[in-house]
Amino acid sequence: MTTFEPIVGRYFDLDIDGASHRIFVEEAGQGIPLLCLHTAGADSRQYRHLLNDAAVTSKYRVIAFDMPYHGRSNPPDRWWLHKYRLTTADYIAQIRAVWKALDLSRPVVMGCSMGGAIVLRLAADFQQELRGIVGLESSAYAPGRYNDYLHHPAIHGGELVASYTYGLCAPASPETNARENWWYYSQSGPGVYAGDVHFYSIDWDGRADLARIDTTVCKVSLLTGEFDYSCTPDMTRAAASAIPGSRLVIMDGMGHFPMIENYPVFRTFLLPELEWMAQ
Repeated sequence: MTTFEPIVGRYFDLDIDGASHRIFVEEAGQGIPLLCLHTAGADSRQYRHLLNDAAVTSKYRVIAFDMPYHGRSNPPDRWWLHKYRLTTADYIAQIRAVWKALDLSRPVVMGCSMGGAIVLRLAADFQQELRGIVGLESSAYAPGRYNDYLHHPAIHGGELVASYTYGLCAPASPETNARENWWYYSQSGPGVYAGDVHFYSIDWDGRADLARIDTTVCKVSLLTGEFDYSCTPDMTRAAASAIPGSRLVIMDGMGHFPMIENYPVFRTFLLPELEWMAQ
């Protein structure tokens, strides 16, 4: 007989800042809401291993959604009239809209890369509504990542972005998993990765927000791979040092995409943090 994974995927209509969006969301498990944010130019398929991990889903309702323009979610109406450029305000509005629409009560929010950046701002602005944040490859400031070749008519954008991000995986990560992430990135819409990097490297600066985070109200765990040269361990150390009471884990043998590039190793670092969040 066919064996189905325990993941349920659905579409719903969502109003974000007055614009209608068709959003794809998938989830598994029950318990504490765990809202997962994918990386720039990718989608929630990066969290498929987490969504299938019974050690997590026995305690957490794991939820992952594709941002507008990403994966299985559509762009907004008349999207072709505007160049896609994600901003901090846009990103927060999207996350909050999903959070409210799904009626999540005191969730843990986990994000990676640009998602690991924005969770710092969520913890500063909405800590009374959160149980905690898990920042994967988190940085409060990451300039210098944007360049015009990320969306250029002379360059195959899908292969460029997929191959660049492939290099951010750790040397020991299984090639099958690193190539899987390559495949997800190769399917990104034209200019979407560039638009996300606009947020991450031009618009984003959360350094002044870190002092507003009270870890007695909202727990903070920051986990970064030792081989990450986009958000380096030192960048995460700087963020952690500015948040008294935060927990910092530099993950041996990991790169920039821990939840997809080498989940069996990643979960050994993640499970203790999720256990702490649940206490």
